[in-house]
Amino acid sequence: MIEFKDVGVRRDGRELFAGASFQLHPGHKVGLTGNNGTGKSTLFALLLTRMGKGDTEVTLDKGEVSIPDSWHVAHMAQEVGATKQTAIDYVLSGDEQWYEINASLNDLSSVSDEQIGILHQQFDEIDGYRTPTKAAQIMAGLGFNTNQHELPVEGFSGGWRMRLNLAKTLMSRADLMLLDEPTNHLDLDAILWLETWINAFMGLVIVISHDQAFLDATVGHILHVEQQKITLYTGNYQQFIRTRHERMAQQQQAFEKQEATKAHLDDFIRRFRAKASKAKQAQSRIKQLERMAELSPMMADNPFSFRFYEPANMSSPLIELTKADIGYSDVPLLHNANVQVTPDTRLGLLGMNGAGKSTLIKALVGELGVLTGTYRMSDTLKLGYFNQHQMDILDAKATPIEMLRRLAGKTSDAMLRSFLGSFDFRGDRIDTPSELFSGGERARLTLALIVWQRPNVLVLDEPTNHLDLQMRQALTIALQGFEGAVVLVSHDRELIANVCDELYLVHDGIIEEFDGDISDYGKWLAEKRKQENSSDKNTGKKKSKKESKKFVSRETNISQVNSQASDTSSKSKATEPALSKEEQRKLAAEQRKLTAPIRREIEDTEKLLAKIDGQLATLEEKLADTTLYEESRKSDLLVLLNEQTALQQQHSNNEEKLLLSMTTLEEIESAAK
Repeated sequence: MIEFKDVGVRRDGRELFAGASFQLHPGHKVGLTGNNGTGKSTLFALLLTRMGKGDTEVTLDKGEVSIPDSWHVAHMAQEVGATKQTAIDYVLSGDEQWYEINASLNDLSSVSDEQIGILHQQFDEIDGYRTPTKAAQIMAGLGFNTNQHELPVEGFSGGWRMRLNLAKTLMSRADLMLLDEPTNHLDLDAILWLETWINAFMGLVIVISHDQAFLDATVGHILHVEQQKITLYTGNYQQFIRTRHERMAQQQQAFEKQEATKAHLDDFIRRFRAKASKAKQAQSRIKQLERMAELSPMMADNPFSFRFYEPANMSSPLIELTKADIGYSDVPLLHNANVQVTPDTRLGLLGMNGAGKSTLIKALVGELGVLTGTYRMSDTLKLGYFNQHQMDILDAKATPIEMLRRLAGKTSDAMLRSFLGSFDFRGDRIDTPSELFSGGERARLTLALIVWQRPNVLVLDEPTNHLDLQMRQALTIALQGFEGAVVLVSHDRELIANVCDELYLVHDGIIEEFDGDISDYGKWLAEKRKQENSSDKNTGKKKSKKESKKFVSRETNISQVNSQASDTSSKSKATEPALSKEEQRKLAAEQRKLTAPIRREIEDTEKLLAKIDGQLATLEEKLADTTLYEESRKSDLLVLLNEQTALQQQHSNNEEKLLLSMTTLEEIESAAK
């Protein structure tokens, strides 16, 4: 296990951790959370330093960190250099043990006969013959197709290189895996696959992520860094929020009680310090006051408090695509697109990577002309468009208040500073050039500039990529209160579920309404992936000579065995005698007895879903109260939103459970026929 005992760390003259103590065990899946700048990356660097890895060395100022000497660590770095190494070879190099043995087996010129035998034995012990298949499966899960395996790493964009880096990390035979924002460059189908992979991983995983749904689906513990303290919570992120809220409420009560006691002591000291008869008691009170440990008041849980302004005017429709073919260089990627954006539109776009979501977005905002069909926009359209490009073209030399001033005209500095403060640009950050900002700060500034312009249509392409959990929560609340239209592409399931009223699926060149919610889309993706894997198995048996030479492999042809088994089964079924009616009744009774537990489970799950539906309906009525969104009731709103999210997660989990039970029942009944 990993154990921290009273650990203290200072960096650049600032104390990050003081008195940190916790234990993490093999098999734990841990989410590392905390505001930006609290020391999450430093904690990773400290673990890597103690294990003899990493580029940044972090030393202890106090305490002790214990990690088993035999453990191996895998760390997802944030940069991937340009290299001519092929993508599949780069991913395979993540399994260092396999990579070294395989290299030796492919170059036997300097290896003795005895060593060759040992190498083959070692290769067999690590199940090395299946390693290339594992690498291909990981790459497929992260969105790579087989045609990309032999492409050089330097030929991929930055985002796809990060996916390659994640794939390389997942290939490692590690006891401890450190993942820093692994979902940042992934789309939703890759995130869902990664969740499955992490849950199946046998070692210890520590992950930094701002994706709440991802944390809820993968972790069973939360390490929270706050005010130089590191606290270990049991449960996923939702449970952590509830537990922390209760702890903060108790801390607030203790703080208020302490403040009352201090005021009483101060009053006693002030009144009686000069009186000889009370001097001894006054000195006693002074010592008592000095010994009293300082308790921090409960801090406001979220530093962001912005909202979207009411649009000045609107007409309907605001944007309209009719029978449009959309693509590049006269080659259509999307066919016969029909999309209408009205003031009431709350549209989420779903689809696999490369399906054309961003292409559709570009057509909607007018960046990409249609090849055929029509595109119309209203004269009243005032577009707020967020994408990565908007962040990249911010004036690097200008400060937030300078950029806002260009839009705001004669508005007072006080009002501009107040507005920027709602996006947590305060103090020196308001007057800092944007070239010194982090990705999260640039994203917040871009959103602030969009909000100021009072758009009536928001088109948001992955707006949460660089935002932390608190900003994501604030954006969700602001979008819920926005009175214009929203078109959203995001891998953040919580954002889609809480903002979008309708979902469109972009797939196979077609845009159509998706019949279901975001959890149903996860099931749709799983089914598509299953179909593709089945197709890959049928075509994957034909391997090129180049590939067979590159990796040591052995194959067992089981198709003939399966065929023989199938023939035997068919013959036995053909010769089975017909059952009598009495035998059929007995068989049916046994069948009902066998399936009774599953039927009861289905019934219980359906009742539970109905109960959760009722609770969600009650919550929605409460959230309809407009006074909840006033500043004074911020804590009440957060409690209700957290409760709503927890119930929605319960609903999604039980729906999946119900689907699995019903599928199992159908399979049993089909097998009996």
